[in-house]
Amino acid sequence: MLTLPNLLTLSRIFAIPLLAALLWWPQWPFGYGIAFVLYCLMGITDYFDGYLARANGAVSRLGIFLDPIADKIMVAAVILLLVRSGDIPGLHVVAALVILLREIAVSGLREFLAQLQVSVPVSRLAKWKTTLQLVSLGALILGGAVPHVAWVAGVGLVSLWGAAVLTAVTGWDYLRVGLKHMD
Repeated sequence: MLTLPNLLTLSRIFAIPLLAALLWWPQWPFGYGIAFVLYCLMGITDYFDGYLARANGAVSRLGIFLDPIADKIMVAAVILLLVRSGDIPGLHVVAALVILLREIAVSGLREFLAQLQVSVPVSRLAKWKTTLQLVSLGALILGGAVPHVAWVAGVGLVSLWGAAVLTAVTGWDYLRVGLKHMD
């Protein structure tokens, strides 16, 4: 159960409170800089936990369960903190809400379908959605570390909207599959 891939996933979960603490003070660019480095390390472990599990034949039920949870908790925590700090301002909060609401809905749908023993594999588009989410949030964190370089936050906001669009599309795909199994 405590394989290297699972330990990497658990390390991401345990790092989330530290990431949140670093993002708590929006007027502290150095803290945002450290948060950006930590966020990148968390992203790297996300890649390697899956790669190592598949490469070494160490895919486990615990890993299959924890990996998406770690991703969703990290994304939700970062979105909430960036909205709180104003790094996701005004109408851009709508894109953040689309992402949060889809993640909650798809998690509930997956739980429902699991009870019916229906598996919904992650699509390639959903992987792109996750990548774009992680890039957008990373750019927004980096934007807080270098507030004098405005285009960085701009890239984060534009890619946040791109992630929201992919989030809505993949959410609809999951919902269509789920509706086939509902009374």
